[in-house]
Amino acid sequence: MKKWILIISIALFFVQYFNACNTGTSVNARAISTDSATIVKGKVSFYQSCSGCHNFKTEGIGPALGGLTDSVSVDWIQHFIRDPKKMIESRDERALQLAKDFKVAMPSFASFTDDKINEIIAFMHTHKKYNKPAVKSEGKEVINPVPADISFSGLVAGVELVTQFPPSGDAFEKSWARISELGFEPHSGSSFVLDLQGELYKMHNDKPVLYINLAKLLPRLILGPGLATGFCSFAFHPDFAKNGLLYTLCTESTGSGKADFRYTDSIDVTMQGVLTEWKTKNPGADTFSGTSRELLRVDLVTDSHGVQEIAFNPLSKPGDKDYGMLYMSMGDGGAVQVGYPFLLHGIETILGSIIRIDPRGGNSLNGHYGIPPDNPFAQSQNTKALGEIYAYGFRNPHRITWSKSGEMLVFNIGQANIESVNLIAPGHNYGWPTREGNFLFDPNGDLSKVYPLPANDSIYKITYPVAQYDHGEGMAISGGYEYWGTTIPQLKGKLLFGDIPTGRLFYVDMATIKQGKQALVKEWKISVNGAQRTLKELCGTDRVDLHFGRDARGEIYLLTKADGRMYKIVSAGGEVR
Repeated sequence: MKKWILIISIALFFVQYFNACNTGTSVNARAISTDSATIVKGKVSFYQSCSGCHNFKTEGIGPALGGLTDSVSVDWIQHFIRDPKKMIESRDERALQLAKDFKVAMPSFASFTDDKINEIIAFMHTHKKYNKPAVKSEGKEVINPVPADISFSGLVAGVELVTQFPPSGDAFEKSWARISELGFEPHSGSSFVLDLQGELYKMHNDKPVLYINLAKLLPRLILGPGLATGFCSFAFHPDFAKNGLLYTLCTESTGSGKADFRYTDSIDVTMQGVLTEWKTKNPGADTFSGTSRELLRVDLVTDSHGVQEIAFNPLSKPGDKDYGMLYMSMGDGGAVQVGYPFLLHGIETILGSIIRIDPRGGNSLNGHYGIPPDNPFAQSQNTKALGEIYAYGFRNPHRITWSKSGEMLVFNIGQANIESVNLIAPGHNYGWPTREGNFLFDPNGDLSKVYPLPANDSIYKITYPVAQYDHGEGMAISGGYEYWGTTIPQLKGKLLFGDIPTGRLFYVDMATIKQGKQALVKEWKISVNGAQRTLKELCGTDRVDLHFGRDARGEIYLLTKADGRMYKIVSAGGEVR
């Protein structure tokens, strides 16, 4: 898709808002506090709520904000943070002009108090414009990374609304449930749905019943908005019916505990990712009651793409080497976008990797879990190698899944160009931060650009995606599943996924997924009560926040975090082209 369409992304939308023609309101730096305590509060709020999209040095999902307060009025920034949509509707000159050209706006932070916004602005004011270093690459920028448009396949799937989850969050910031994951307990087949704000629901006759509230059990849990904050993921042990073990992945505030995986203390820690084991007294109960123990804790540089998902291989059987082994996907923690790429890309750091552990073992450094002896680096001659690592070189391995034939797949969210599906092989390097998709990437240069691969690329032994699309088609891939159900034969053999913010729906044919090849990505659409609709229309918002789920019977669900709704695919029609 042509790269110029990338301007519809949040990053450039936000850049244009802050750098478009002056509306007549002058910049007044004297209105910005220089009080050290205020700046510290602003720093905390910024890294909790803003750093998922923005930093002060380089453009990522959002623009570099260094020097912003020297060029845009405090009043305008205040109003924009509070409610961008309202500014457009009020016919603000800058907002109105850009609303004509762009499709996606930054979400509002209407719940922020005046003091909180001013604290953030005070912290932003301490960062001046950053001059980017010269880009070093072996070729010119690739303007059009994936030239071919994603074509509509002709497939239209009928969906039905299952339920809308109750509002969650504290009394002040209560909103629709931020549902982002659906899984199931393997013995009973009961479905469970996760709300990022701390709740795990058990589904009874398509109605959610609160199973566990982590916000009450983990007092340091971070629940604020971000790109990897709150209750991130859950997984039931395959022997849950016997041992009652459930695992959760969450984020907690800095200093909540001693991290097992750290980096140099000269770099700030914004939050920590925590893997916890919970043991219920009664595996058949509708609500959790029991004990917990911490397995591991990771320091994170920002609140974006840190700990992502945990999962057991659903195809493994008792006696298999993979049975009971827990996989965890770990992003780069935003290290590249804040100027610390040296924290990544190797078998000596957990950031940007897929790890595999035995939660019932005890040979790890902290003694709380086991490192499987068949892990690719468990017997490494490198004494600094992390035996937990299964594969590495990811920016944001957002979701893990397995094909029916037993292949492990990871959906990786890219920087500013490429969203990808990756076929996982143990010990392989998937390139980040020197590759984005199958393109060269300069982590010390302009993060919005990619370049042709070097002529000697084979010597780097990098494994590239088996499917990808660029930011002319979407902005952040939402991991999905191969259809394993029996009620919709038209979906058999298809890996269904989509794009998180836009809600576009894609698939690839499983038969075309091969290492070293690029599978063709196709678009599919949905209908409700026989009428074709988009998820944006159903949500009533430009940002859908799409996620997928699969139940014990292999049927597929769509979760829209924007409005807390869950849909089930119930039919499919149309001629697939």
